[in-house]
Amino acid sequence: MNSENFVFSVSIKIKKYFCPQRSLTVIKNVSKYIVLLLFVLIFGNNLAAQTSLVYGKVIDENGAPLELINVTIKGEPRGTATLTDGSYRLELKPNIPVTLVFSSITHKKMEHELILKLGQKLELNVMLLAETEELVQINIEDKQVRKSTLTRLDPKIMNVIPEASGNFEAMIKTLPGVSSNNELSAQYSVRGGNFDENLVYVNGVEIYRPFLIRSGQQEGLSFINSDMVSSVLFSSGGFEAKYGDKLSSALDIRYKKPTEWGGAVSASLLGASLMLQGDNKSHRFKHISGLRYKTTKYVLNSLETEGDYEPRFIDFQTYLSFELTEKMELGFLANYAQNSYTFKPEDRITSFGTINQAMQLKMYFDGQEVDKFDTYTGAFTFDYNHSEHLKLSFVASAFNTVESETFDIQSQYWINQVDTDLSSETLGDSLDNLGFGTYLEHARNFLTARVLSAEHKGLYSTHRHFLQWGVKVQEEHIIDNLREWTLNDSAGYSLPYTDTSVNVSFFFHAKNNIRSKRANAYLQNTFTFDLTKGELSFTAGIRGSYWDFNKEFLLSPRGSLAFKPDWESDIVFKFSTGYYYQPSFYKEMRSRTGDLNTDIKAQKSIHLVLGTDYNFMAWNRPFKLITEVYYKKLSDLISYSIDNVRIIYSGTNDATGYATGFDVKVNGEFVKGTDSWFSFSLMKTEEDIIGDVHTYTDAEGTVITEYPGYIPRPSDQRVNIGVFFQDYFPGNPDYKMHMQINYGTGLSFGPPNAPRYMATGRMKSYQRVDLGFSKILKNPDKHYPSGHWLHHVKEAWISAEVFNLMDRKNTIGHEWVADYSNRQYAVENSLTGRRLNLKLNIQF
Repeated sequence: MNSENFVFSVSIKIKKYFCPQRSLTVIKNVSKYIVLLLFVLIFGNNLAAQTSLVYGKVIDENGAPLELINVTIKGEPRGTATLTDGSYRLELKPNIPVTLVFSSITHKKMEHELILKLGQKLELNVMLLAETEELVQINIEDKQVRKSTLTRLDPKIMNVIPEASGNFEAMIKTLPGVSSNNELSAQYSVRGGNFDENLVYVNGVEIYRPFLIRSGQQEGLSFINSDMVSSVLFSSGGFEAKYGDKLSSALDIRYKKPTEWGGAVSASLLGASLMLQGDNKSHRFKHISGLRYKTTKYVLNSLETEGDYEPRFIDFQTYLSFELTEKMELGFLANYAQNSYTFKPEDRITSFGTINQAMQLKMYFDGQEVDKFDTYTGAFTFDYNHSEHLKLSFVASAFNTVESETFDIQSQYWINQVDTDLSSETLGDSLDNLGFGTYLEHARNFLTARVLSAEHKGLYSTHRHFLQWGVKVQEEHIIDNLREWTLNDSAGYSLPYTDTSVNVSFFFHAKNNIRSKRANAYLQNTFTFDLTKGELSFTAGIRGSYWDFNKEFLLSPRGSLAFKPDWESDIVFKFSTGYYYQPSFYKEMRSRTGDLNTDIKAQKSIHLVLGTDYNFMAWNRPFKLITEVYYKKLSDLISYSIDNVRIIYSGTNDATGYATGFDVKVNGEFVKGTDSWFSFSLMKTEEDIIGDVHTYTDAEGTVITEYPGYIPRPSDQRVNIGVFFQDYFPGNPDYKMHMQINYGTGLSFGPPNAPRYMATGRMKSYQRVDLGFSKILKNPDKHYPSGHWLHHVKEAWISAEVFNLMDRKNTIGHEWVADYSNRQYAVENSLTGRRLNLKLNIQF
């Protein structure tokens, strides 16, 4: 796989080709081409004159001429552009139907079909309507985006990223400051935060996910449908006041408003999707809808635990918009998702230990797990564009989820010592049994939740100011009935052991009915000043919130500075800071015993972010370098532990902490015509559990008291590297390669249900390479005759993907087992292995 930067030397043996017979054949062929060449030279001028001509002017709605409008022939590379007076001239081949395309980034595209006779001259004048849709908005927004902590991403990249989950968040995981150690999950942590600290918006509506999810196997489809996305903005910290009350990050998604009919279909070994879009003749009603089906059974069969996996995930989304008048628009966003997961485990064999003490864990299972998660999201939006400067928006949304998680699984295990003597005939066989035991795990967890909200947002802009505001009220109603317990029988004895009863090693029960209301508001303004040596932008904002559950009122001031010096280099210096709060939302207020803490306070964080945004050219190609250094002071933290993707909170504000680090990302055309990026993150995050004391008695009988102090947080992943790289075969860009690399150092872990200070172990590093090869079957410039299966297709390509190319056994957690002496072993639970996937994508 190579690009133009690579040079090949090809040695060809030509001696065998020089024989009399071959020479005669070559002379005959050359003679034919000489005759053809003479024909062209003699009659070429006459042939060139046998053309037709189309000419005219392009104007706008007011009759003003439009300059630099592209006038092209659909399916051909030829074309021209309008002059300052709007005029154009273009020669056409006679008696052949052609489609003229008039287009620009500022006006709506228009097409005209023509058939001109030999020597005919046709005057064709065209009026183009101003494009008020996504692209112009994006160009305006980017002036503000580059001065903030937001980063704009290209949603088209998601169609080619090789990734086992298939979720949109796969692209986010390769960004600086973002980490994930589970390819089955759409969840990610940002700069030391956990999965619950990330904001996600779609068309201005905050998105929620199911509450009872505990593993990536259960997750299924994320809310975001990549076929429907038009714009992606992401901030990994220091974000503006208009974004809500979370501690770590903000992801802002906008769906398409199509201007023409079309769609997309994709199918692979992991599922299929269908997207349809269009608008009516008046261009006032626009719609886009997507249907997705996903099954990860093929990938889950590579896990160490063998059994019958039956994951089925399906969702439907639609976004409708209707222009009531030129200034008023009504929108509707809806989503229904049904995720079901059934698992009947059978057995597992895992080797662990060291070379000198190799051991093997054998497990046999009975029982099954049955989970179901049904979620509904709906939102109405009303936009009023009073003028070019003033825009008002009103949003009413609802979220509802019905969840059930039930399992009864009995696990019987044997720990055996393995023969490692290379000269032994029993190499690899079990020499001795070190322990056996039984686990019986039971759960009956049921939850329903409803979130209703109403919001008003506004924007007022002038040459020097960009004022934004918003007010939101929200009501939540959550009903849960959770019951879990684990019975641990080691060597015939129930743990914890008593001689009078059989006890369970873990028990959890919660039955709650929570109804509460929240209100929040924000106001922010961006000031722009032209200085003698550059341009300075200052954004100041404040956000307030109130929650009637704990009667807590919060104020969150936030601000940022951006300076673009008047240098030859295109660089922006940025600094942002703010006081960020995260009020609890159900899970955080619930203790490990199931009790609710009515005195729970919001978690708090002070962000300090200093960075640069540098655009430059290398090898005559555009590149961008983004660097940021940050520090976050954390207080009133609710400590937690992680089991797979399930976050188990302490239910109290029992910790303080910090996170600090450095992020860098460079992206651009490392290979001409393709976009790639490399990101690197260095981060450290620790917390101090308040009142955390450890006492023990030493060998001399002295009682020792230790204060653990600052310990690594569960998200303390010190180094992260993310790579997305594209390439193509030299001379044939229809054959492409796409590669994604994720590396992260190990996370901390400890025994289950143990104090946090005991989480001193480190998992092995997460290393994963996913590779994809694609062949373009049809591109927009290539046309097929009527009747061909690709005639109505705009783009089509087929891909072969290799998930986990190196077949790395990454760790997601540990199975804790005990031998006869009650010595505990942490046996790694591995993620998925290498898998090959085939995928077909068609856009029409």
